[in-house]
Amino acid sequence: MTPLPPSDRPGLPARPPGRRPTVVVLTGGAAPHPALALPPADLVVAADSGAGLAPALGLDIDLLVGDMDSLSEARQADLAAGGTRIERHPPDKDATDLELALAAALDHQPARIVVVGGDGGRIDHALANLGAIAAAAAPGRVVEAWMGVAHLLMATDEVVVGARVAETVSLVPINGPATGVDTEGLRWPLAGATLRPGTTWGMSNEVAARPARVRVGQGVVAVIRPHALDPAADRRPVVPPRPAGDPAAGGLPPGAEQRGGPA
Repeated sequence: MTPLPPSDRPGLPARPPGRRPTVVVLTGGAAPHPALALPPADLVVAADSGAGLAPALGLDIDLLVGDMDSLSEARQADLAAGGTRIERHPPDKDATDLELALAAALDHQPARIVVVGGDGGRIDHALANLGAIAAAAAPGRVVEAWMGVAHLLMATDEVVVGARVAETVSLVPINGPATGVDTEGLRWPLAGATLRPGTTWGMSNEVAARPARVRVGQGVVAVIRPHALDPAADRRPVVPPRPAGDPAAGGLPPGAEQRGGPA
């Protein structure tokens, strides 16, 4: 089953005039971290059980999307009574609830999509969620996700990495290769690099100076801060430089030292 076209969606709030909105998308997963702070949202979309995250975040849900197999009838009734629009899909559908929620978010031509959740329970769902979130990314649109203590920012052009100095940052291509990847402010820089699915070249880099930036010529790179809300997790011993006589010191491709760093 494909998502409903915009004209068939019931009663969604009108897009704010004069600017592109920010949409928060809530999906299933662990409870949000207490330190999580979200930007003001013009629209809040919940994917089925993602509705359960709203109270802890102080959010009212504008649209509930999914087959409702993880949300009680009583909770659905409460949301509807409070003004939430419900877009119910049959269980035999061709998209996950998160993909349907992202499609609803994209109907509003947002400048920013912030996904919360999607990290727990099943590895197949977690991998599919990464692909769906990356598919919503496009130049000129910020697409990011908070999964537990981790922050993911999907880069399709240039993004600023809002990380602490010495914080771990990994670069992972999603949904295909990423070409023309340049970095600024990272300990192990990349210049015009190609990151292909399956490579670990971009893993366990770290911020050396702020502001750190990642630029992508083509494709999607997930800029992942695995400890964004857990600074103590980045306290690692300093790795000394390789001795001059070490064959590995000069035998790796540019930036590959990342793989020998404090992963």
